[in-house]
Amino acid sequence: MSGSLWLKDPGTAVRAALPPTPEPVPSGRAGADPVAELAGRLDDFVAAAVHPDEVAALLESDGLTDEQIRRRYGHDDSFALAEDLYARVERRFPRTGDPPPGPGGPALLGCLLRGLLFTLPGLGPVLAAPVLAGGGTVHAPLLAAALAGWAWNQALAHRAYTWLGLGDRPAAARALLRGAPVGVVLGTAAAAAAAPGHGPALPFAAGQSLYLAAATVLLVLGRERLLLPALLPLVGGALYAVSHPMPAWAHLVLPLASVAAATGLAAVAVARMLRTAGPGGRSPTGSRRAALSGLGGSVPYGLFGLGSGVLVLHVALEAPPFAVALTLGMGPAEWLLHRFRAAGLAGLRASTSPRAFRISVAVALLRSLAGYLGILSALMAAALLLWPGGAGRPDAATTAGVLLLGAALWTGLLLQAFGAVLSPAAVCCPAALLPLLLPGSGPLLAPAAASGVLVLLVCAQLGRITAYR
Repeated sequence: MSGSLWLKDPGTAVRAALPPTPEPVPSGRAGADPVAELAGRLDDFVAAAVHPDEVAALLESDGLTDEQIRRRYGHDDSFALAEDLYARVERRFPRTGDPPPGPGGPALLGCLLRGLLFTLPGLGPVLAAPVLAGGGTVHAPLLAAALAGWAWNQALAHRAYTWLGLGDRPAAARALLRGAPVGVVLGTAAAAAAAPGHGPALPFAAGQSLYLAAATVLLVLGRERLLLPALLPLVGGALYAVSHPMPAWAHLVLPLASVAAATGLAAVAVARMLRTAGPGGRSPTGSRRAALSGLGGSVPYGLFGLGSGVLVLHVALEAPPFAVALTLGMGPAEWLLHRFRAAGLAGLRASTSPRAFRISVAVALLRSLAGYLGILSALMAAALLLWPGGAGRPDAATTAGVLLLGAALWTGLLLQAFGAVLSPAAVCCPAALLPLLLPGSGPLLAPAAASGVLVLLVCAQLGRITAYR
């Protein structure tokens, strides 16, 4: 499994398909009105909006910061600009059956590719198994390093996304440059503490932590597709080793080649950002103070990464094929997050009362969650069928527990995408401790409790119009 499993763009997970926003026109140019030009480009969407908050949600989902809005359009923030746009455009509601205008989402193929990229690093322990022979005790350092990576890299990604949202690309690059090595040290230290005295596993755990740090950098900077060629030595070696004997050195050199390639690509990406970002990309002093004072805002993302990682770890120990299915399922899960957002905005336009809007959100949640669980079920069946050497059929309770865990993870990511960052961490971390505190609780209690609470939170929090700002 890959530690980049949970990395998302928090708070701006759904981006609108807006055309590029022009740079401000000099004030001396007659007839130049950037707000009127923007109103013309967004005419269909603004005409169908029933509240200025819908327009503000579109602007924010496209990544427009308050600084950019002040500089380009002369308004204080997205809400002031949205009210101006709403006042300028005459209301025109779409005919029944017309596709509602709204934010676009990523292509399904791109999301599936991300899910695959999250899964492929799991071939590393398979390829290195002959070198790491020694049973579950030797694998403990690898699991500890992965958990440390989940927690730290999730928080680091949030810090970098915060700077990117403020328009300060150099600060985002510096956050990644300083934070990624810390993640490597923490992962290696966790591995050493988990199983002291198991020397062969420690270098591999360090390499795993280094790869997770590099993958975090590339994912945040939108360069995740570079990971595919970087992983070719690892994937090719693992597939070859399934049916052919390999020399001992190859089991170490091939994973090392993938780690080195990913690290080099991440270093080049950060260096390029630092070199090409101009002085105009720096955020104003007030925004920088707000970002720095909100440093604790990254902690819930790290805690959610830790809690969800422990929950997936329980599955990996009981039914490894199901853990692979959960990882692969993150691709379709991301696509369904965008679909839910689009359905919520469509319900906001079509509803005539708060109660009708809440019902539309509940229906959209039910459809999206059912779609995800259907995809996850198919992936679980395929993983059992294709698992090398075959895998014992898990009992019904384990299978149901994995599906409920998938529901908990998806709803937690959904809440994070809408800015509700505390509740997923507050639910997943205690749920992760339940199997340890209640050893005889079985595989259903923790995921059932987490998924039930998170579904209720989604209905309560996302059933409000203000959640779609």
